[in-house]
Amino acid sequence: MDNVSLANGEEKTFSYLQAANGVCILPITDEHQILCLKQYRHPFKGMQWELPMGVINQNDASPLEAAKRELEEGTGYTAEHWLDLGSFYPSPGSTSEEIFLFAAAGLHATNQQTETSESVEFEKISMEKLKTLITDGEFNHGAGLATVLRYKFKTD
Repeated sequence: MDNVSLANGEEKTFSYLQAANGVCILPITDEHQILCLKQYRHPFKGMQWELPMGVINQNDASPLEAAKRELEEGTGYTAEHWLDLGSFYPSPGSTSEEIFLFAAAGLHATNQQTETSESVEFEKISMEKLKTLITDGEFNHGAGLATVLRYKFKTD
């Protein structure tokens, strides 16, 4: 909790959750396919469409280094080319979390290193199919939506 003096002189108490910062990646294959995940998310009792993402660890030198690590750990791919898409605050009224967004291209398969507790399926889909999943309300991953939006605005 923080006690804050507002510009009008009023004192106000704010509470929020300290949250670790993260990264979200839009992986694009040489065939212009998007590598998406379908992952079991218990709060929703089912599989959810997502983009690869994860937490920035203390050992990560930068958000980009975290994105590179998360892409390989989460999908088994590395990327030659990275586009920084900036960052966003997913819930600025209640958490301190900042998520850094990237597009990755020039993908190369390595060994997938997903956690054993994760139930994950991978699917390469066209940007058009991803657009349909988004507009039909089937792709609801907040960081993924922000990443796609930033990528489209920066590249269209």
